[in-house]
Amino acid sequence: MKIKKFLSIILAVTLLFSIPVFSVQAEDEAPAAPSFLSASGEGLYAHAVTQSADTEAWACWQSPEDEDGVIDDPLTRYFFMPSSADGSKAEIYNGFSTAVTVNGTTIEPSKTAVVDYEVGTAYNVTVKSDTYRLTFMISTAEAAIYANNVNADGKGTPLYEYLKTDKELSAAANGAVVTSDGKIDNTAIKKIKGRGNTTWSKAKKPFNITYSSAVSIGGMEKGKKFSLLANYQDASLARNRILYDLSDAVDMPYASDSRFVDFYINGKYYGSYQCAQKIEVGKSDLVNDIPDNDYKTQDGALASEFSFCIEIDPSFSEKDYHTSTSGNEITIKSPELSSTDPLYEDVKTKIKNRVAAMLIKLSASTATYETLSQSIDVDSFAKIFLINELGKNWDSGVSSFYMVYKQSPDGVWRFYASPVWDYDNSLGNCVGIEGDLNNMGVSDYTEYTGWWCKYKGKRAKDPSSSNIMNKCANSIAITKRAAEIWVEKFLPEIKAFSETDSTSGELYSASGYYGLIAGSADMNYTRGWRLNTGSWISDHSFLKKAQFKQGKYTVDKATRYYDSDFEGEYNYMIDWMTSRAAWITNEFYKKYPQFKGDVNSDVKVNINDVTEIQYALVDKPMPDYIDYFADYNEDGVVNINDATDIQIYIAKKQT
Repeated sequence: MKIKKFLSIILAVTLLFSIPVFSVQAEDEAPAAPSFLSASGEGLYAHAVTQSADTEAWACWQSPEDEDGVIDDPLTRYFFMPSSADGSKAEIYNGFSTAVTVNGTTIEPSKTAVVDYEVGTAYNVTVKSDTYRLTFMISTAEAAIYANNVNADGKGTPLYEYLKTDKELSAAANGAVVTSDGKIDNTAIKKIKGRGNTTWSKAKKPFNITYSSAVSIGGMEKGKKFSLLANYQDASLARNRILYDLSDAVDMPYASDSRFVDFYINGKYYGSYQCAQKIEVGKSDLVNDIPDNDYKTQDGALASEFSFCIEIDPSFSEKDYHTSTSGNEITIKSPELSSTDPLYEDVKTKIKNRVAAMLIKLSASTATYETLSQSIDVDSFAKIFLINELGKNWDSGVSSFYMVYKQSPDGVWRFYASPVWDYDNSLGNCVGIEGDLNNMGVSDYTEYTGWWCKYKGKRAKDPSSSNIMNKCANSIAITKRAAEIWVEKFLPEIKAFSETDSTSGELYSASGYYGLIAGSADMNYTRGWRLNTGSWISDHSFLKKAQFKQGKYTVDKATRYYDSDFEGEYNYMIDWMTSRAAWITNEFYKKYPQFKGDVNSDVKVNINDVTEIQYALVDKPMPDYIDYFADYNEDGVVNINDATDIQIYIAKKQT
């Protein structure tokens, strides 16, 4: 499991531009002008950090616009400032040809001045014959990312205008990564390009970004390759972040670390993004423990076993290294071979056969933990089942489902279900497709009740499904292990998530995430991105919250109502998630008697069960949810008194 590190700043030599790295100006030194003025035209520009000679981390004032880029009121302007900004003073550069006065401070043309301001207060700014209303906003995100290039194609096209025309286009750029404490890293951007499938077609574009040397963004481990997730269809902006961090907290392999960031191109603010470690294979990448060349022997023949990373990906393109098997489209992420490689087809065939054989074993509902362990890492499959089940993820097992095949420490070659990816269509966010839901026999998809994965992909009058999460959900061995992992690992994390106020550990608290994203979200939606992105989004206006405490599942009698703003959207998502967790807990509690103290499943809770529990706990710390392990009176000791109390409780329930 990764350990989130404190931010470390490095001095890097840029490959493409001669830019000083987070240099600090002297008191009497004039700050440099923004590097991208020719792309933005006349305007005012605010620097991310005062008294810095940096030329990249500048934001131009801008008007809110709709998703087609139409501005209704050009005289209303905002400075969308990163979290590094001083809350009362701003260093402003005047890009106009005449002097401008902001809150009593006059700024001469092509000069910079420090201006006093109050966040949220609108100031009159007269430029020539026009009077603007200028408001300052400050983000709460962990970092800001700037990408600047006024000539991305060599023909004078600015960076964003160039990239948005085709997902496959890429360009280099000047860069700045700014953290909340005001440190600026000017490592150059080697390449930035579009990413995603459905998400790329949306108004708010996602990107992949590669730096010329390793950088740390908001305290993440240093790396070169990151994905900027727009989270456009998730009004809470946090579903992906929370489920990625939860997977990390429960020790899923290759969990992608991420941070909330504000994203700027050529000074223009493009919104609140989630910067995540990109899923790549390599020594310095997310999947860093499998070789990329063990597919061949020393004499160039195909190896009998070799490591690989694959993605279930129905949106593959013709240029992808791709195969298909058992109703699943497979993109091979590693080894990534050229079609000219002599083993190109042999490697595809070997991977195809390995996946097919694994799915056959997974389909055997009576397979035991031991037999499945010869093909898969059961724990990682159980955990990814729980992540998808908790979220009721619409894309469960359909797309963005990654697996790594490698040799385990015990010498057995196994599939590991990870890294997790793409959960914006989860945690009560979307309505799904009516025809598909009818085929699956699911009528409660938007509710936090009801099992999901075991129906995913099922066809009318045909109970079979090629969906890998469906197979996991119908495996007795995986679901039984999932119940154990749920109690041992998931519940303590979800309990702390919902009941504390923290930004430490792998999974922060719900309030902790809110504190990091709220200010950034305010800027994001003020800028003009929509809260409700269409008919795909479910109704988030009301909910009856559920709890599970002391072996009892309850649902509030009173309905909670949520405002149609960011805070309402965020609170709905959190309440839906914790209510879903309560429902899943109750289902496991009902299905598996050992969670009621009947360890040997003889339908009797007695001294034998207590003895077995005592032995089981000798080398294990007592879990947070001790009542599931027969410590009925919660005194931290499992003994005959607990067994007696449970027997009396059950007898009362039966009568």
